[in-house]
Amino acid sequence: MKRCYLTCFAIIFFCGILNSQFIAPTVRHFTRQDTLRGSITPERAWWDLTFYHLDIVVKPSDSTISGTNTVTYRVKESSEVMQIDLQEPMNITRAEQNGKLLSYSREGNVFWIRMAEKQEQGKIYSVILSYSGKPKVSVRPPWVGGITWKKDKNGLPFIASSCQGDGASLWWPCKDHMYDEPDSMLISVNVPSNLMDVSNGRLRSIVKNRKNKTTTYNWFVANPINNYGVNINIADYAHFSEVFNGEKGRLDCDYYVLKENLEKAKVHFKQATMMLSAFEHWFGPYPFYEDGYKLVEAPYLGMEHQSSVTYGNGYQNGYLGRDVSGSGWGDKFDFIIIHESAHEWFANNITFEDAADMWVHESFGNYSECLYVEYHYGKDAGAEYVLGSRQNIRNDRPITGIYNVNFSGSGDMYYKGGSMLHTIRQIINDDEKWRSILRGLNENFYHQVVKGSQIENYISEKAGMNLKPVFDQYLRDTRIPVFEYFIRGEELSYRWNNCVQGFDMPLRIYINREPKNISPTSRFTTLKLGVTNAVITVDPDYYVAVLNMTGK
Repeated sequence: MKRCYLTCFAIIFFCGILNSQFIAPTVRHFTRQDTLRGSITPERAWWDLTFYHLDIVVKPSDSTISGTNTVTYRVKESSEVMQIDLQEPMNITRAEQNGKLLSYSREGNVFWIRMAEKQEQGKIYSVILSYSGKPKVSVRPPWVGGITWKKDKNGLPFIASSCQGDGASLWWPCKDHMYDEPDSMLISVNVPSNLMDVSNGRLRSIVKNRKNKTTTYNWFVANPINNYGVNINIADYAHFSEVFNGEKGRLDCDYYVLKENLEKAKVHFKQATMMLSAFEHWFGPYPFYEDGYKLVEAPYLGMEHQSSVTYGNGYQNGYLGRDVSGSGWGDKFDFIIIHESAHEWFANNITFEDAADMWVHESFGNYSECLYVEYHYGKDAGAEYVLGSRQNIRNDRPITGIYNVNFSGSGDMYYKGGSMLHTIRQIINDDEKWRSILRGLNENFYHQVVKGSQIENYISEKAGMNLKPVFDQYLRDTRIPVFEYFIRGEELSYRWNNCVQGFDMPLRIYINREPKNISPTSRFTTLKLGVTNAVITVDPDYYVAVLNMTGK
């Protein structure tokens, strides 16, 4: 497929507030529960997570989950009340520390745990939280969080969790805010003995309980993990594995699928090592060699659970068999394997602090699809994938959401965010530097929780240019910047319009097919062409609209 450098025409939506700096994300009434969920409250701030031990019993017979979560933490500043999150209808039934029962009260989805002894700064303590209930059932996983209770073709339970956005506190008690992660975690899941649980990290042990015909699977996560990345997957699984020889050595790759899908999975999941090769090239080493990499079949489309990526795309390429880009290149790979695995770098390695900055996960996740195509099929193919994906952009509201209330921005964080990153690559105009920036992000923010501004500033710094107006335009505004130009005789006049204040993004144009890099501003600039009747086109790799004003 050859690329065509054509003038980009677009319908321009003038928003009626062209002189405002940014467009408000949305109009919505937020409640105290939104603030408790989405902000770093004083009852969260005084303690720093170090370890979780989630020890639960999952009963398919009555769709219940019960057990304990032992929360280990370091005291940053002495306080008396701890915030623990657990959403209704789940309920905490007991809280204790050092053998002493703790009093607590409930406010909606928050439990206020009152500490019985002085919490000394710098010391490490643990609280054991007992809980039980029937967790919310997801009506549309993974977009609506909860537990999915289904059955396989043999009538055996097929169960999985998915809770991005809605929060891990849908099914287990935790500090349900992205800013704080445990340094490691033990996940113990007891299930009927004819089933298996697959969770994050490495399988440490299997304990058979013959008296009640159940089995406990103990999974240990050796790296920091965000709450929504923790998962349970329960089914009558078949298992196979391979080793990927990566940048940090031997990476164990394990695959868990329904038994009836074993043979097709052995063929289809060969894309996993193709993904690892591409993303280690672009982003640097896989971030969780200690925990391995897993693909786990789930009763829904898929999700980026850390080191336990869930899969339900029907063993077919595309997104449920469809090329989301319309370019033809999306038919060359399984969307779920590639996109969800990319989140091991951008979501699980580099994690946003606030849901308002979810673009840090999803814009890079979307852009990774283009980079996968480029790595295996060439640069032109990757670009065609990005350009085709633009048909999915809505420009309905800003990509950045509202801070401190657990509110993410527009779904444009996917396709528009990916186009933004592709555009920035054109601005930098140095592919090796761009690759070094992508790898540098994963090295400098390794296993860290970040603000979106940190990512923006890092890219600007390493690019050696001020990209803030570009981020402002694409993340915090809905307008497509318009490159306006007209020709009079041998002169070309041009400017940016329909953009944020100070927008001065460099642009590559073609004058009679000859490339020319220019730096438009909001004021008209004149360039002598030396010829008449010149044909001006704009490089389509930039996500902009074009308006030819000649003759108007």
